[in-house]
Amino acid sequence: MTLIKLPSVAAMLLALAPLSVHAAPLPDDAAGIIKTAKGSVTIERAGRKSAGGPGAILMASDRVVTGADGSAGITLRDETRMALGPNTSLSMEHFAFNTTTHEGRLDVTVRRGTLAVVSGKLAKQSPNTVKFSTPSSVLGVRGTEFVIDVEGGSE
Repeated sequence: MTLIKLPSVAAMLLALAPLSVHAAPLPDDAAGIIKTAKGSVTIERAGRKSAGGPGAILMASDRVVTGADGSAGITLRDETRMALGPNTSLSMEHFAFNTTTHEGRLDVTVRRGTLAVVSGKLAKQSPNTVKFSTPSSVLGVRGTEFVIDVEGGSE
């Protein structure tokens, strides 16, 4: 795992800025929504693949994969924002969020690629319940903005 410094972080976090626009409410069982997508973006759910275009709903067990020309911006129910770069594989291992108490849990695995994150209400309310993993490390979220870069990872 490599941590990326300011120029790359700034570019990815700026890409997240348009994701703060509020849309229609998500279905109760949804974890989040793809707000922006360019190039090849695929959602894998229960062994099936579908296109991951803007407006696609994400469930707590979904995997999002971007191709060599792909990128995606995701907003979760707790307002966590994630920007996936090209050749990224992200698995939502667990997501639960109570909109009243802001309690819940977020567990994400990044197997390869680059992910920029602006944490949401879960990390602010209960930072110990938010975890991002890579093949070689586990990050507990204590800040609000960070980037993960996994080089040479597999699916």
